[in-house]
Amino acid sequence: MIPVTVQQGTSPIILGQPHCGTYLPDDIFGQLNENGRQLLDTDWHVDQLYDGVFKPASIVRANFHRYVIDANRDPSGQSLYPGQNTTGLVPIIDFENKPIWRVDPTHEQIEKRRAQFHAAYHDALAKEVDRVKAIHGIAVVYDCHSIRSALPFLFDGVLPDLNIGTNNGTTCSAALERAVDQICAASEQFSSVLNGRFKGGWTTRHYGNPKSGVHAIQMEIAQSCYLSSEAPPFEFDPTKATRLRAILEKILRQIDEIARHTVLEETAND
Repeated sequence: MIPVTVQQGTSPIILGQPHCGTYLPDDIFGQLNENGRQLLDTDWHVDQLYDGVFKPASIVRANFHRYVIDANRDPSGQSLYPGQNTTGLVPIIDFENKPIWRVDPTHEQIEKRRAQFHAAYHDALAKEVDRVKAIHGIAVVYDCHSIRSALPFLFDGVLPDLNIGTNNGTTCSAALERAVDQICAASEQFSSVLNGRFKGGWTTRHYGNPKSGVHAIQMEIAQSCYLSSEAPPFEFDPTKATRLRAILEKILRQIDEIARHTVLEETAND
């Protein structure tokens, strides 16, 4: 199994997809308990949801499951949300605070996974950022995520449908943040929040550096928006997805337009 799939596009936008993969090597799958083997915390069908929504965008997708190692966590293991419940670089529990392993991974196993999977994903993403920026003078990492809409261990109540994360405005330009927020807020079908419970994971915070011409935005979507049920077998609902894809297309087209316009403005001011 190739750890990462890269599809190169012509836009300044790169769609990062770190959590929709379901591959686990046999030895790692064998260490999981029955709960872990359900892979409940997958970003189910996110690749299908975004497929063809904005064809000029590049895609960098992790094919391995987040229980192998979480590609959206700090490789040092440091928590992204100090003081809040979360899961780690190699999760020991799931999003319901239930154990997922029969045998917990050892330090040596985690280090091996970090090199084989986590580093592979970010090497591919970093190369795509460099390629896109060399062409356009700017790159926008749009990190694609989804999660079950009710998880009391992680957050109170029901999650808004569309959760925009820019680490409180630090990972992208104000124009990009404002555009995405306004499109979501104007929707009559979907609720939204800017920098609520999910402010952007390690990918968003690591790559987002507007002064260098690299912008990053995380979009965390409640799975109730496009799945038939938020329980196994987590079936994709084409009717729901069609409605959601319309707003995602609008967001990505607007990001693309702003990103290209930013380059023109910078060139004009030189």
